Amino acid sequence: MIRLFNVYYPVRFLVLLTGEALIVWASFLLGTLLAVRGNSWVVLSEQYGFYKIFAVTALVLLCSHWFDLYDPARSSAKGETYFRLLEVAGFLALAMAGVSYVFPRALIGNGSYMMGLLILTLNWFVWRTAYGWLVQRSYLQERVYVLGTGEAALRLVQGLRRRAELGIHVVGWTGNMDGAVTRESVATHLVEVARAQRVHRVIVAISDRRGMIPLAELLQLRLQGVKVEDATSWLEKISGCIEVEQLYPSWLIFQEGFRSSTTFMVIARVLSTLFSFIFLLLLLPLIPFVMLAIKLNSRGPILYRQQRVGRAGAIFYCYKFRTMRRDAEADTGPTWAGDDDPRITRVGRLLRNSRLDEIPQLWCVLKGDMAFVGPRPERPEFVKWLSNEIPYYGVRHAVRPGITGWAQVCYKYGNSKEDAKEKLQYDLFYIKNASLGLDLLIMFQTIKIVLLGRGAR
Repeated sequence: MIRLFNVYYPVRFLVLLTGEALIVWASFLLGTLLAVRGNSWVVLSEQYGFYKIFAVTALVLLCSHWFDLYDPARSSAKGETYFRLLEVAGFLALAMAGVSYVFPRALIGNGSYMMGLLILTLNWFVWRTAYGWLVQRSYLQERVYVLGTGEAALRLVQGLRRRAELGIHVVGWTGNMDGAVTRESVATHLVEVARAQRVHRVIVAISDRRGMIPLAELLQLRLQGVKVEDATSWLEKISGCIEVEQLYPSWLIFQEGFRSSTTFMVIARVLSTLFSFIFLLLLLPLIPFVMLAIKLNSRGPILYRQQRVGRAGAIFYCYKFRTMRRDAEADTGPTWAGDDDPRITRVGRLLRNSRLDEIPQLWCVLKGDMAFVGPRPERPEFVKWLSNEIPYYGVRHAVRPGITGWAQVCYKYGNSKEDAKEKLQYDLFYIKNASLGLDLLIMFQTIKIVLLGRGAR
């Protein structure tokens, strides 16, 4: 796997993306050459044709991302992938027709884009078919042995087998060996499988390592060129979160990450302020209509404020547009909002689904209580309870809370202790790998989620 923006991506994903970018660019270039023929050099050089083709290539890749063509979880079947390719082609045809009508000089004329789109559609089908055949070849797969028998080892094995795009083949693990599990039997099984299957990598997922881990055998394999790695790091790579069940304090202390430089903090603060100010300006014309809708729909204040826990445990007031009845917690006290919560008003449900209720939080970012990207701020009552129930919960307060974050783009809205635990694992990943690149990636994913109306609240 390759690390970009402090997030791990399979090499196959980068091959797919790079190959697709080249195919898109070449298809539109060929379409231009066929459409304009003798004037091609004039069109491409003097009329900024090359730049226009690069811009269209970026647009095609962006649309492909929005249609989940790079998400293996949503494109497991070939038929579904091909259908999405046709959806993207149809959307691009309509978009280009609209742009050429409104801004006729923005595109290359003579039907070159439509010609390029036709060529691209054909090339897409050929490329995706060839790519699907290529990644199934056994000689392009990495053979892995998982050392361990516990729950963490089982989750790792299942995760690796479920993520076919990783190009990893689990040839064996300690959990499927016969007989009693002792240090000697584990060592024998490891060596036999490694020799017979020519293992490339051993991932250690033993929770209690005292007297059980075959150190001599692992060292020998390491000297033979076999990679030996820890399961916690690999679970982090394939899931985008850090599991807290088998987490040791020493891992948090000695691992790379979990530190923020002064430069990063200053730049992140400047960007948060800048983005918040820009979004406030863009949404300013919409705010009066939101306020009027809330007022006409139900009695009570338009805004509501609520105490939340910020960086280093500091208490601050978080502001939102009101989406519930005025007496929502009069009888129950502090409670999470549930699915189809009857306390939510009709306008409130619309605001929640469109994320418009979050607009006042931009003021919290400008004040410095929040950042644009970070863990979601929780109420003090829940923080006290969850800190006693979930290990390492307090680590999430090492950074400013955010309007959006890694947990928000990777996991659904949570309303239980189990959900809070799952979201904490994503928050730990963000805190460990915090960077400007990761923040920009989260913002990019957030825009997709908001525009497509995805994600539970």
